[in-house]
Amino acid sequence: MSMVLDSLPATSSNHASSGGKAGRSVSGAAHGASGSNHLGGEFLTFRLGSEEYGIEILKVQEIRSYEPPTRIANAAPFFKGVVNLRGVIVPIVDLRLKFGCDNADYNGFTVVIVLNIRGRVVGAVVDSVSDVLELPGEAVRPAPDISAAVDTSYITGIANVADRMLILMDIEALMSGAEMGLIEAAMH
Repeated sequence: MSMVLDSLPATSSNHASSGGKAGRSVSGAAHGASGSNHLGGEFLTFRLGSEEYGIEILKVQEIRSYEPPTRIANAAPFFKGVVNLRGVIVPIVDLRLKFGCDNADYNGFTVVIVLNIRGRVVGAVVDSVSDVLELPGEAVRPAPDISAAVDTSYITGIANVADRMLILMDIEALMSGAEMGLIEAAMH
């Protein structure tokens, strides 16, 4: 069973290990403001296959080692099931399957990023967590306009960090999408 450890560091020089069997709590993450500026800020970076992604750190509640969830019948293949997280039933989505990654092995590096989005707790399975980076707005380029055949509505930008290309995603938009339906769409 996983347990929450210390707070994740909020600097680009620190590295969040994902190989252990414990989770890390992100202090203050559940109190983040939605709709914040996606051009810059602090991002938790993680790998899906050979690609590296980043999400706003304020959406992250904690990071846990992967434990097989309880399956739900007739669910989409990327919806792995649910887990009981300290009395809260949390839906678990495998982002590797959602994005069509070639290989979705479950190993010692596989982790679940527990997200708190508009008060709803959701888990996202990823290959590994890299680190927390602070990106200035000028380091982020707009998401490319590829074509109508490719859904890029959840991509907020692309950042080059040293020799890495980082795809920044709006995890709230992804989890609120019609196919996922895990977070109710904002009422306007």
